[in-house]
Amino acid sequence: MEQVSPLTIRQTGLRWLVSCIIVLILGLLAYYLEQQNRQLSFSLLCGAAFGYVLQRSRFCFYCVSRDFIERRQAQGLLGIITALALGLVGYHAVFGIFVPDASAGRLPPGAHIGAVSWALTIGAGAFGVGMALAGSCISAVLYRLGEGAFSGLIVLPAVILGFLLGFYCWNTLYSAFVQQSTVIWLPAQLGYAGSLILQLGVLALLASGLLRLAKDRPAQVTTLYQRLFVARWPAFIGGLLVAFIATLAYLRVAPLGVTAELGSISRSLGGQLSSFPSRLEGLDTLRGCATVVKETLLSNNGVFILALIAGSLAAALPAGEFKPSLPKLRELPRLITGGVLMGFGAMLALGCTVGVLLSGIMASALSGWVFLLCCGLGLFAGWWLRQRYSAA
Repeated sequence: MEQVSPLTIRQTGLRWLVSCIIVLILGLLAYYLEQQNRQLSFSLLCGAAFGYVLQRSRFCFYCVSRDFIERRQAQGLLGIITALALGLVGYHAVFGIFVPDASAGRLPPGAHIGAVSWALTIGAGAFGVGMALAGSCISAVLYRLGEGAFSGLIVLPAVILGFLLGFYCWNTLYSAFVQQSTVIWLPAQLGYAGSLILQLGVLALLASGLLRLAKDRPAQVTTLYQRLFVARWPAFIGGLLVAFIATLAYLRVAPLGVTAELGSISRSLGGQLSSFPSRLEGLDTLRGCATVVKETLLSNNGVFILALIAGSLAAALPAGEFKPSLPKLRELPRLITGGVLMGFGAMLALGCTVGVLLSGIMASALSGWVFLLCCGLGLFAGWWLRQRYSAA
């Protein structure tokens, strides 16, 4: 039997103690907020659970895509497909309550069903390139902060700058592309049954293709403790839990999204500049991760993001995956460029891989599928650029 040193036992005990303290603080904050605002309380709990699941299952859109491109490891992408498939079923069940007749011309309340336009394709492509350069999508930047990856402190301000650039371009792009665009909600065209069958069929084809090309190796995990708290969770478990959280979040507060708060900070900062557009045409009438001028310190999305980081930290500590690291000086241009492109793309697309791709496809919005395609192409282009840059 392998001997465990007393020092290792003490370190593990300390990590568990800190993790439990974080969970206790989150629970007390949720209880306090419930007395003031139930939506804030639920957003905190939902964000903490989302961060915990993201960290344990390594649910990062760029990371799992890179695994497949470079090593033909498909489990991560299959986890995303699992989340989308189960989320589609959950959303359709909820939609049947909110809008019994999908052909009536009314959209489900609050769902991220966006317009299909060239602005969406440009934004999705830019976001894909940006997350490849930055090494993570925005949601992964946040949960990796909980792991001690402090490169996120460089990326997030760059994302806010990217949003600001997007706001400056918005009126021109809105007039050229968005104003006359069409919002396409698949159940309105195909009915609930047709919409669900078509989209699940597409996901099944994608999963089948991945499985044919995959070269995954089974993980070697021995004990139940390691399976739960040390080893990464199987991708399908992460996908199942993400789908559950996404459906519950939509039912209780709003669809999942991580860019609304960042966009609102950028919009508020931009409002202090004399050159900032006095009016952003049509922006507040469109669906997605809404950006508003901040008037209160706490918002549902802001609480969600902070709790996401805390939940990730609580998950990373017992697993020994909290490893503080600072970015190297030569990485700064790549991180900043990637962050700016992600912010710019998220502003034009009205969300990111969580708000548009995940919540959009679950809501059966054609805009979600368009984002998936264009973001995927941008991701591959950004990955290629990184390989060329690294080899130079």
